[in-house]
Formats: sequence, structure tokens, C-alpha cells
Amino acid sequence: MRENLVERLVQHARTVPEKDAVVFVRMRGAEPQPERVSYAELDRDARAFAGWLRERCAPGDRALLLYPNGLDFVRAFVGCLYAGVIAVPAPVPDNNGRRGSRTSAIADNARVRLVLTDSGHLESVSEAIQESGLQDVPCVATDTTDLGDGASGTVLSPDGDTVAFLQYTSGSTSDPKGVVVPHRSLADNLRYISDAFGLDSDTVSCSWLPVYHDMGLIGMLLTPLLIGGTAVLMAPGDFLRRPHAWLRLFQDHRGTFTAAPNFAYDMCVRRVSQQQLALLDLSTLQAAVNGAEPVIAATVDRFNKYFAPAGLRPGAVKPSYGMAEATLLVTGTPHGRGQLITRVDGAELEQNRFVAQSEEGDGPLMVSSGPVDRLDVRIVDPLTRQTQADGRIGEVWLRGESLAIGYWNNEAETERAFRAATADGEQGFLRTGDLGALDGGELYITGRSKDVIIIHGRNLYPHDIERETSHLHVALQGLQGSACLVPAGQEEEIVVMHELSPVESAGLDLAALARSIREELAASFKVRLPSVVLLRPGHVRRTTSGKVQRALMRELFMTGALKSVHEELGAEVGRRYRAGDAGEGTPAPGDAA
Repeated sequence: MRENLVERLVQHARTVPEKDAVVFVRMRGAEPQPERVSYAELDRDARAFAGWLRERCAPGDRALLLYPNGLDFVRAFVGCLYAGVIAVPAPVPDNNGRRGSRTSAIADNARVRLVLTDSGHLESVSEAIQESGLQDVPCVATDTTDLGDGASGTVLSPDGDTVAFLQYTSGSTSDPKGVVVPHRSLADNLRYISDAFGLDSDTVSCSWLPVYHDMGLIGMLLTPLLIGGTAVLMAPGDFLRRPHAWLRLFQDHRGTFTAAPNFAYDMCVRRVSQQQLALLDLSTLQAAVNGAEPVIAATVDRFNKYFAPAGLRPGAVKPSYGMAEATLLVTGTPHGRGQLITRVDGAELEQNRFVAQSEEGDGPLMVSSGPVDRLDVRIVDPLTRQTQADGRIGEVWLRGESLAIGYWNNEAETERAFRAATADGEQGFLRTGDLGALDGGELYITGRSKDVIIIHGRNLYPHDIERETSHLHVALQGLQGSACLVPAGQEEEIVVMHELSPVESAGLDLAALARSIREELAASFKVRLPSVVLLRPGHVRRTTSGKVQRALMRELFMTGALKSVHEELGAEVGRRYRAGDAGEGTPAPGDAA
């Protein structure tokens, strides 16, 4: 296998010219309409694009790619690779200006030479770039631009150190971090993904993930392109409106591979009807990667059981762990093996110890993200930097060839995150910010270090509180929550925000429901009565990959910026954050009741 993606694409254009490289499925009403580009066509189009780019950019210049999912993005991205221009994929701002501040911050940080988009988004993109103060940067709609003939166009063959693209993480809007991915790291991680999940040239990946996101771009588009498979894409909005449409791709295109966040699998169980299920055929699906921190055991079990009648293989769901700073994949449940789920002692978990419990126990179920067999993975105490023994929970540190090399134009953060050293002097580790443990060679992710709720010497994980909350009433089931600590009086108190179904909560006494939630959570987790905030669906903020933005939710609660349906707050929390209200049983701002 050749060393980089560019050479592989050129090779595919010679050896399998007529094979579909990418299929974009556009939904027109209920009927999908596929648009296709073969490997020969993609190579020709990318050569033309590269020639056009060379007249405007030098190798190493950055081009901001602001496209929705579709073939225009694919042509532009591969064209950048062929020209040696560093692609910067980012979310396209909509016509109402949403995401415009993030777009302008990325454009400014990357110091882009050119902005590429399609004609449908040119106006909103141009406005966002103007706001960034980069008025001299041209914005071009490539779908209406004559790019020339690529039949005789040349391709710049990169070496391993050449930067392929910048992957901006979904962190702070005001301080975007662009992960620098060189061709060596990209090729190594793409091969790792292929090997881990048993992918080959017969692979057909099916995805709704945004193409500017690492899982969507690297896992679902570039991996099949490296190995000569086919990538089938659809728009994220089409999945959110009709989750069934994603699963239908496997049937229509004989799909074998996919990846999605935990919430997507939950959504399919909730919203794919029995009638739709009866018409589905998922028998070709060999690997469905569930990437989350952590993967929820109940989600895996529900998805397996619900879609078994459609031919889903028991071991098809592959709990995994990855991140942009690692290029993508860190560990994954390997091909030919099912999920490994371990029940652990809850009290030990609160003391940073991973201790297996018998199945008759009542501790939480933890899902392995896969064996540690490709990267050097260490569990490290984030304060002392001491490497931890197996069975101890700490921060996950990584070292290896497939990692990215730093953050663009941010030496301080690169030094902090990518060049960490353990207490005994081992250097060159990536600090992930995720907590986990090694057990029997398997990596278990327990949560994000910044999200852990430390109260009275116990470590509580917010996703455990959120999951427990969702089980307390049918009006909460299948919806998202966010738990955090806020300062209140002499100590911090827990606040639980959770979405509420308008249908299932119609006619409910919301005050009574909230009080019941408080009491049940206090009993389950042996804590003081938490404050409870009930929200409309969609009001718990998440990243494009489905991760709950708990820090943002905490800030929104503390500043009174949440439009809640009902709030039941502790006295100290109410006094501090809802000045002028009564404290206990505080009605929500704009309470619909």
C-alpha cells in the first residue's frame, strides 16, 4: 500500500476508473436521488481544481472549505490535496448568520488565502468573512466557476511531513484550535481504521455525518477512498428529520461500514417505526462504529435488540474511541469480535478505581473501546503525572505515528497538549483530556476530566446522572440532559438540566415531576437534592458529533440564558442565580406553565 492518500487516489483512477468513489444521496421528499462520481471523474475534476488553485495559491497556503455535504466538497478537498494547498473544512454559516462567528474565527486563525463554497451559500459566507476582518480574501462559488480541463492536469505528490489539512475542533468559538494533520499521520490512521474494522476495496461506507467533522471526513469519506471502496453520503439534516433514511442507505447500496455518535443509535431506536423496521435489510452491515466518551452500554443493547429482526449482526456495533488530535481512531472493537461490556463496582469507580463486579451486582456497566495494540496508551494522574497501574482511572495519554502534530498557530497549546512528559521523564505524549482505565489490555473511557463532578471526595460522572434522569419518567426518555456543579453558598451544588417531551408532558404537574426527579437523584447518588431545570427538546447544546457541551450549559444556566419550561432550584442556587425569585421551586423565566 502506498504511503499517502494522493498516490492512492491517482492509482484508483488508473485501476478502477469506472468504480463509484463517492455517492451523495439527496432526499427529494421521501425518495432518495443519488449523485455519483467515479474514481476517474474525481481524479479529472480534482486535477482541474488543482490547476485553478495553483493560479491563486502557493503550496502550503490555506483554503477554507465551507460546503454542505455533497460532491462539491469532495472535489474541492481532493483538489486541495492535489495542489498542495492546505484544506480547512469548516461548518458553513447559514443565511441567518448562525455559526458565522465560528467561521470568521477559523478564517482568522488559519490566515486563509482563499474561501471556497457553493453558490447557495456564497452570500452568507461572504458576510462571515467580511466580519472576520479579512475583506481581501476572495470568496468563490466553485459550482459556477469554470475550473478548466483537468485531463492533462498535474498532481503534487506530497511527502509524509506535508500538511494535508487542518481539522478545527468543536471547542470555544472565540478560540478555535486547528489540529494539524500531515500526510504521514493521515495515511497511518486510515490504514489503522481499515485494519481494525476489516475494511477493503469492497467496503461501502454510509454516513450522514458532516464532512467538516473528523469522524465524517476521515472515517466515512477518506478511509474508503484510500482503500478503493465507495463512500455514500447524505445530509445531516436528512438524518435528523428521518433517521430511517440513514439505515435505508445500507439496503439500497449494500453498505458495509458506518460510524456515528452514541445519540444517533439511540435516535434510530426511538424513531424508526415497526413498519419501517419490517422493510429494512441490515444484513450487509459489518461494522457500525459507536464513537462516544463513553459509549453507553444500554444504547448498544437497545440497538442490537431492536434491529436484529432486520438482519443486524450481533457483533456489528463497534464501540470505539477517537479524537481529532489523534487524527481520528485511538482504539476500536476489532473485526470478528463483539462488544466487551464489564460491570464495575460503583463505589470503587467514585474513588478512581476500575474494579469488575459479578453480573449479579448493581454497579454500572462499562463498555470497552477496544484493545490497546497500535498506539502507546498510558493512564496518567493529571496532577502528579505519575503513570497509573491497570485498574486505576486517570487521564488518557497517547504516543504514536498516527497522531496529529499540534495546533495551527498556537504554540502554547501545542506544547501543553502534544508534548506532555510523565513524572519519570518519558516525553512526547498527547494529553487527551479524557479519563479512562486499562483492564486486561482493553481501554475503558469513563468521561471527560473537565466534566467530572467532584463532591465530598467522590467522583461522579455527569453522563451517569443524565442517564439516570432519563429513566425517571417517560417524558424524559430518549432526550438529552446535562449535569454540572455550580457555586452556591459555602459549597458547590449539582444542577441537572434535561429536555422534556411536549407530548408526554402534556397535562403533567411539572413542579411535582421536578421534585420527584430531585428526590430520586438524591437517593440514587446519595447527594443533596440537586436543582432541576426542564427544557424543550433541542435546548441541551451539543457539538456536531453529539457531545454534550456541559461547560456551555453550565454557563447558560448561571447567566440565566436558558429558556426553560420549569425550574426547581435549591434555596442557595435560587438566591445566587435567580435574584428576586423565591429559591425553592423557582418558576422558569418564560415558564410555559
